[in-house]
Amino acid sequence: MKTITLYDVARYAGVSYQTVSRVINEAAHVSARTREKVLAAMAELHYVPNRGAQQLAGKRSPALGLLTTDLALHAPSQIAAAVKSRAGKAATNVIISMLEQHDDASCSAALQELLAQRVAGVLVNVPLEDAQAEQLAAQAQPTPVLFLDVSDTAKVNQLVFDAGLGARLGVEHLLAQGHRRIALLGGPSSSVSARARFTGWLAVLQQVGLTPCAIAQGDWSAASGYEKAHALLASNPPPQAILVANDQMALGVLRACAEKGIAVPEQISVVGYDDTADSAWFSPPLTTVRQAFKEAGERSVDWLLQAPHEGEGLSKIRLPVTLVERFSTAPAGQKIIGSTLARRLSELAQQVARLDRQ
Repeated sequence: MKTITLYDVARYAGVSYQTVSRVINEAAHVSARTREKVLAAMAELHYVPNRGAQQLAGKRSPALGLLTTDLALHAPSQIAAAVKSRAGKAATNVIISMLEQHDDASCSAALQELLAQRVAGVLVNVPLEDAQAEQLAAQAQPTPVLFLDVSDTAKVNQLVFDAGLGARLGVEHLLAQGHRRIALLGGPSSSVSARARFTGWLAVLQQVGLTPCAIAQGDWSAASGYEKAHALLASNPPPQAILVANDQMALGVLRACAEKGIAVPEQISVVGYDDTADSAWFSPPLTTVRQAFKEAGERSVDWLLQAPHEGEGLSKIRLPVTLVERFSTAPAGQKIIGSTLARRLSELAQQVARLDRQ
């Protein structure tokens, strides 16, 4: 099958090669009538512009770059999905580069590859130390870069969730229910977000004169949550509650509790972090700190497409978080089987009432 070229379109439309090129590149000085003729010819011949050739010619691609950590994890994948969706509505492509290693060389090479494709902006959802982030931002100039997983001390444009508030919400929820023996299951120390959540938990506990009864660190996966939970549950005396740095590890904790015959929330409370799509379907449904990943992805795209003017101050956007109370937490030391059932029936009744109003 013959490949349709610009020359074929020009002959079909009865115009010059240069005119077709100007129409494709959305250049000025082309009359509306001529533009319509060229577009009609392209449609009739099923001509698809060669974007690679356009980039070589110096035209900036209508695309954004996304430098991300492992998309097998729920949070990064949800953000990536939101970015793709929002950009698509703005007729903008998203070029994704997923990193297995977060060292300087890997990050720099991945960023350079995105820049070589002439992206209009780059979103970085990789845990980075301040110096790493600042180095990448300098490397990308003048292309705007927005970071999602850095500390608030990093001198870069950033859009981050309020980890301090999230940690406080989780701890205060358990304290209000009378829990005092609280274990902590943090994320990997290489993650800025994990460190911020862990530091926040400790700070709130210290404010009320408490220290964790046990501490462990996982790698964000359900498997690590399962493994570390066995160690936490073996502490003497055992914890009344466990704060977990993300929902996937909390899933592993719930599995470990079930295998040990420890009822959640009757014998132990569990609080997750993220409110991923599946957390409402855990057994029991997980009480967790909600981070609005969809909003983060959408606002990131909006920020990048606005192309901030050079010379403006750094943009530091902090997104709020909320506590979603479900059925993995309950007051300490109470026989709450009946009250848990009542709560579930009450929630179902509220859902039915909302459906009736719709």
